[in-house]
Amino acid sequence: MPDTSVPPTPPVPLSALLARADLGLRRIAGPAEADVHGVHASEMADPYPYLLGGELLLTAGVQLTDARRFAARVAEAGAAALGFGVTPVYDTVPAALVEACERHGLPLLEVPPPTTFSAIARAVWDLMTRARHHELRRVAQAQQGLAAAAARPDPVPAVLHQLATRLGGWAGLLDPEGEVLRAAGREPAPGAAAALRRLAAVLAPGTPGSPASATDTGAGAHLAAYALAGPQGLVLGTATEKREAGDHTVAGVACVLLSLLTAPRQGAGEAMRSAALVRLLLGADPAEVAPLLGEPPWSVVHARGEGAPPDLGSPLVEAGDGHARVLVPGGQEVGARPGWTLGVSAPVPAGELAAADAQAGRALRRAEATRSPLVRHRPGGYASLVDPEEAAAHARVLLAPLTEPLLTTLRAWLSLHGSWDRTATALGVHRNTVRQRLARCAALLDADLDDMDVRTELWLALRSAEGRAQAHSGQCE
Repeated sequence: MPDTSVPPTPPVPLSALLARADLGLRRIAGPAEADVHGVHASEMADPYPYLLGGELLLTAGVQLTDARRFAARVAEAGAAALGFGVTPVYDTVPAALVEACERHGLPLLEVPPPTTFSAIARAVWDLMTRARHHELRRVAQAQQGLAAAAARPDPVPAVLHQLATRLGGWAGLLDPEGEVLRAAGREPAPGAAAALRRLAAVLAPGTPGSPASATDTGAGAHLAAYALAGPQGLVLGTATEKREAGDHTVAGVACVLLSLLTAPRQGAGEAMRSAALVRLLLGADPAEVAPLLGEPPWSVVHARGEGAPPDLGSPLVEAGDGHARVLVPGGQEVGARPGWTLGVSAPVPAGELAAADAQAGRALRRAEATRSPLVRHRPGGYASLVDPEEAAAHARVLLAPLTEPLLTTLRAWLSLHGSWDRTATALGVHRNTVRQRLARCAALLDADLDDMDVRTELWLALRSAEGRAQAHSGQCE
């Protein structure tokens, strides 16, 4: 079965949907458990092209001619379950469909006549919303508990205990060899402990290019390991019976707190900056913690090169694997550094650092594309927010189905605001020719040219393709 793109929404257990007495759904084939990520109703003979994966597909079987093939295609598309509405087309669920769903491991639900498909969709979204709210409350409460634990006299074991309690399992601090230094919660099985040591070895904290986290399963437990920042090479490990939505976020907060708590003793300035980082992570207003960082404004620098990170006169440096990000006071001049390519953002107040980080990233990409040692962010329109190389690559893929004269016709039609007559005059062809060509464009692109979003994306793609072609022509000359 191909990989499916499951929407990033909290899933609804199929059992929770079946438990809704107001819907009256009945499972008649396939497993009892499945994660439902959405609802899609279709009467297509083959719904495969229209499914993302994870849906509860609802149908009344209007075009059901081959039940076995239909079930195979729905399962192949990664649907979570199939709901079949009885009446008006079928009085009962076809036996061939029941047999096929059972064979493919696809849960099949019988939808009784009084239950509408829209009522099922509403129930799924309602359950999904409740799950999301539960997840957000759980994460917020865990953040508050971890912050309080970090303020206790012996903070490291307090944070580990709070984390183990919140996750309902075990949490431990491991050295680079995977040996447990401090731990809290229920001891994992010996097999799980060995798997955690292997995860710690995979992380290799402090080694450029090594992952920041890793997950595995062992001895019936869900395992996760997180590399702590700092020269000690410590690792936070967790072992739980099940993995819930929000666990990774909660463990990430604990990881940051433990990185700060186990770091070498800091000076007053560094301690204030660490405090600012903690408060930001726990949801404080950036403007509120800005005084702890220093005098605003600030500039963000992205750098790529080899060797030690470039010294830009600021201790606020994140470095690894030939890449560095530096936070420097806005009034401080940033110049080129040998062996490094730099992208510099505009000076911004502390509340706009996220935007400045994106600016610096785009400036670095422009510097690398133009082989310049340093590029500063330049204000511009929407086009300046997109990397030219990435835009040109996207344009090539999007416009690949079109050849001349379709491209020229589409470009002229878009530039003339969708006027058939003006486009025909500009190209010197009959207006029916323009209509035929644009209908062909719509079919090849599988797009609705009456949709303004589609038109805008196509126009930007055409502009990117033209700009790239002009730049290439200039280089050749």
